[in-house]
Amino acid sequence: MSARVALVTGGTGGIGTAIVRRLADSGYRVATNYRNEDKARAWQAQLRADGYEVALAAGDVTDHVAAEAMVREIEGQLGPVDILINNAGITRDGTFHKMKPDQWQDVINTNLNSIYNVTRPVIEGMRERKWGRIIQISSINGLKGQYGQANYAAAKAGMHGFTISLARENAKLGITVNTVSPGYVATDMVMAVPEDVRAKIAADIPTGRLGRPEEIAYAVNFLVADEAAWITGSNLDINGGHHMGW
Repeated sequence: MSARVALVTGGTGGIGTAIVRRLADSGYRVATNYRNEDKARAWQAQLRADGYEVALAAGDVTDHVAAEAMVREIEGQLGPVDILINNAGITRDGTFHKMKPDQWQDVINTNLNSIYNVTRPVIEGMRERKWGRIIQISSINGLKGQYGQANYAAAKAGMHGFTISLARENAKLGITVNTVSPGYVATDMVMAVPEDVRAKIAADIPTGRLGRPEEIAYAVNFLVADEAAWITGSNLDINGGHHMGW
């Protein structure tokens, strides 16, 4: 059997890149989407210099027509998508009483509506082949909320509602659906926060530090394995103890 195909949306970002690398290290054929071709080609060239060959396809995940075209392009390059990591996400922070409609819609479209747009074109093939892995990359703030992030928290919480429903619908067909909810990870977005603010965040984390993108990628790699076939409908918190539930 040829190596399985993994699609990671938002794969050129900090967590996305770590996931792409980890899945490639495990022998999967990996692809991601892009909106800015120059940036994506530079990213691809850097990974190629590091020994990774990653397929690229243009695709705006907020548009269902563009998302389906992106999936079909990747299938043309690599074959049917067996593993889908819904990782694309943005922030447009602001207190709700001052939040503009575009701040709300942009975040909901990119973080939540996108998972319909990208999952819908791959789910039928997974059901026919009776194997699949789908993972949503949510957030600690979808669990506990965050000041100034009503839009982001709503979208990230909605991702797990999607997970548990899709998991029930497809469990008997060899398809698992799970959520990973990272805490504060040292990506470019987080590192752009003023140092004193980051220090306060780290001080509130029991492990005393921010997470690393590679630690999130490790969890994703675990959940897509054949041996993880009995794990579905779950949310895996990875936050250094910053938020604990059961």
